[in-house]
Order: sequence, then structure tokens, then C-alpha cells
Amino acid sequence: MMTEKVLILNFGGQYTQLIARRIRECNVYCEIISYRTPADKIKEMKPAAIVFSGGPASVCMKDAPQCDKGVLDLGVPVLGICYGAQLMAQMLGGKVVASKTREYGRVELTVDNNAPIFRGIDRITTAWMSHTDSITVLPSGFKVIGSTPACPVAAMADVNKKFYAVQFHPEVEHTVKGMDMIRNFLFMISGLAADWTMESLVENTIKSVRKEVGDKEAICAISGGVDSTVAAVLVHRAIGDHLHCIFVDNGLLRLNEAEDVEKFLKEEFDMDIRKVDAREKFLSALKGITEPEQKRKIIGGTFIKVFEGETEKFKDAEFLVQGTLYPDVIESGDEMASTIKSHHNVGGLPEDMKFKLIEPLRLLFKDEVRQVGKELNIPESILHRHPFPGPGLAIRTLGEVTEQKLDILRRADYIVTREIKRAGLYNQVWQAFAILPDIHSVGVMGDERTYGETIVLRAVTSSDGMTADWARLPYEVLDNISRQIINEVYEVNRVVYDITSKPPSTIEWE
Repeated sequence: MMTEKVLILNFGGQYTQLIARRIRECNVYCEIISYRTPADKIKEMKPAAIVFSGGPASVCMKDAPQCDKGVLDLGVPVLGICYGAQLMAQMLGGKVVASKTREYGRVELTVDNNAPIFRGIDRITTAWMSHTDSITVLPSGFKVIGSTPACPVAAMADVNKKFYAVQFHPEVEHTVKGMDMIRNFLFMISGLAADWTMESLVENTIKSVRKEVGDKEAICAISGGVDSTVAAVLVHRAIGDHLHCIFVDNGLLRLNEAEDVEKFLKEEFDMDIRKVDAREKFLSALKGITEPEQKRKIIGGTFIKVFEGETEKFKDAEFLVQGTLYPDVIESGDEMASTIKSHHNVGGLPEDMKFKLIEPLRLLFKDEVRQVGKELNIPESILHRHPFPGPGLAIRTLGEVTEQKLDILRRADYIVTREIKRAGLYNQVWQAFAILPDIHSVGVMGDERTYGETIVLRAVTSSDGMTADWARLPYEVLDNISRQIINEVYEVNRVVYDITSKPPSTIEWE
């Protein structure tokens, strides 16, 4: 069992998930919880250290987010970051005011490298700032351990109580020695042992699932993607033949996907796979629907209905296994995050669903899921397959979803994947796919006027899907993809390339 845990109190910061990733990269387990969590509840969770995240609010505002003051009386090390640093100062009797000079971006940071959090770091380094308020009066017991030209209190500490606060963001790459600071907090200050590994995660998850399911039956939704595959293999390792995998062919899949998924899981892992042909049901339910959120809700609801019909064959089935990841949960919205888009395996589930959910990957990022898959001996060809959305091609087909549109998109998407692989770039991009935007344009083919479909090519680089940048594909690769689509998909006469990052856009178009 895990003996160490870091809790991150989430005040709505855009980098909160990145803090978690950085801590996990140090082989230390962490969880993100609401800042509203009572101190006694946090005490029951037995954290070895606590981090206060950043946030968009100002501590000077009325009704600004504030955690239970008892959190600072638990006797564990605390690191406050940006808003978290200001909140710590205010809660402990210091003073925070609106800054005369705002700081955004890279700054020169001068540190006291005798302070444990800055041990081994040059006295002058580079940090990333993003704040409009500043700490002007330190709480009792604190001293300044870092400053910038515009921020005299860029870092402060009460070394005896192991309280540290930094106005900058050590979790971002722009803070050059940020990871060293995080490691110092975790190991030198908090005394953690770095005992959280993918091997231990797999072992603990198997034990947990086995205990929860017991001798009951579980149903697993298989899509063929990395997430559902890893979740299924992990749960199968725990409960064996008590797991029944159902692959729903919803008519929204990529070319030849249904056949490939069924064959792989049966041959490689000897799993019980039941394929359900529900193409007509999904397309009928989506008829006339154009609004993206409505599409997702319909797909999620139809998915569950199909499952409920299929599980009548398994009278003891009480559990539904899903490959939900942490970015899915965050983007579907919580108390500190607006709903960007609901995911079919989070926001799309009906309230009266009879299954108890098992989501063994719910707190993991994509790269961590791949590490788990490696521990389970899942082939690299599966683990490094590009992410594919649960609603499938329905959210890459803008406007109404029809079989004709899906057929066009499937063929174009297949060409994108094929040519990216031929160019040796498949593992260098996070996702590369085609979108059918429901836009027609005039063209000339064979000396004749055409009025054909447009295909949007989307390729991005990312580490976890939370943020992404458009991939700088070589011109010759883009040219080849465009020509191949035009030549092989006769309905298309124009190909365009999406060069927008996330944010401000999302990776998918709907």
C-alpha cells in the first residue's frame, strides 16, 4: 500500500494539474482535492505534505477562495504557489496588497540558496511569474528567501514549521530550476522516499479492484484506444474471467477498427470479447443533431442503453469498467473549472445508471497510462496509438452525422495516419487526424468545376493533452497528405491545416 501522499489543494489554478505531474515525476503519489475540504478530512487522508495551488482570484477580494485554517495546524510541510503563497501569508497574519507593478513572464530571481528549498541552486536564476498582488508584510516566523526587482517577497519561509511560499511557478518549464525546488520540498524538507512507481500502482490497483468486485461480474467498455485497453487488461489481471468486455460498434469508428480490436484482445490476452453491432441505433439517435454537446450526451446515453441491453445476459454484473483519465475529469468541469466539453465517459452518463463505476485510470495522465500498459506487457504498437475520442468520428464530423459523411472522413483519416507513419512522424506527434467541417468549396478537377468537401488536417504535439501546440509538419509531408486525400477521396477537393494551439482552441473541434 502507498505510505506517502501529497495533497494539492486546488484553488482553480491553470497549472494545478502540472503541479501534480511534476510531483509524480519524482515518484511521489499526489492527489488534487478541493480547497473547501475540511481540515479534519484532510487529516484523515494522512498527507505527508500539502501544496496550495495557484488560482485566478485575488486574496484581496471579498469571498476569495480560502481553505480551512486548520490545515496549517496539521504539522505537515506546506508549499504555497502564487495565489497559494499569498493565501498562506494572509492566513498567518501577513499582508497582501495589489502590486504597483504587475509581473508576467520570465523574471530574474535572486534566492537565498542556504534555504532548504533552494539548496544547490545558483543565487541568481530564472523564474516564471504571473501575479497582480504581492506580499508586503511577512507573517511572524517567516523570512524572505527570494526576490525579483519588482517583487521583494518572491519567496518566503518559516523553516522551523516547514512552511514555504513562492510567488512564482516552479512547476512550469520556464522556471529553470523549478524541478530542483520541487524535489527539495519533497525530499529535503518533507523527507519523502519516492516509492510511488508504476509497478506499485499496478499492484495496488489490482488488489483494490479484486477487493471491490469480489465474486461479482464486471463489464468493460472496449473502444480499442490506449485508455480502455489498459483499463481492461488491468482489471482482467485482477478478476480474470469475471470481466466481460463488450465492444460496441457504434458506426463512429475509424476504418477497420472494430475487426482489429476484437482480434487483438482475443489473441493477445485471451479476454472475453462480445462485439455488438449498434451502428443503426447510434446513427438514428444522431439524426438531425448538430450541437456538439448534444451529440456527446446522445452518444453517452445510447452507449449505456446498449450496454444495459447486453448485460441482461450477465445477471451478476454490477460494475462498469471505463478508461476515464484525469484530463477527461477536469475538462468535464468541477467546482473550480468551467465545463469545456463533457466527455462521454464522464458528463454523458445518465444519473439512473445501474452500474457501479470502476475507473482504475481516473487519476492518471496519458503518459502514466502508457507506463502502466508497459508494466502489463501491452505491445508498444497499442500503447503509442494516438488518442481517439469516445464519441469517435461524430465530433470530427461537424454538423449532422450521416453515413455518407462518415465514409468520407474514414477514408481521409486513414490516409492521414498512413502518411504520418510513412514519414516516420507518428510517435513524434500527440494526435494527427482528419476533420470534416461541413464546408463545400469550388474547385477544378479534370478541367471541370467541382463543388466538393473540405478536409481539415489537425496534428498537435503534447505531453498530456491538457495543453497542446500545433505540429510543425514538414511542407513535403503536408503536400503529400493533401495530394493523397484529393486523389483517393473523390468527394474532397480542398485540404486545409489547423495551426491553432490549445488553448485557445481544444484539440478536437467539437
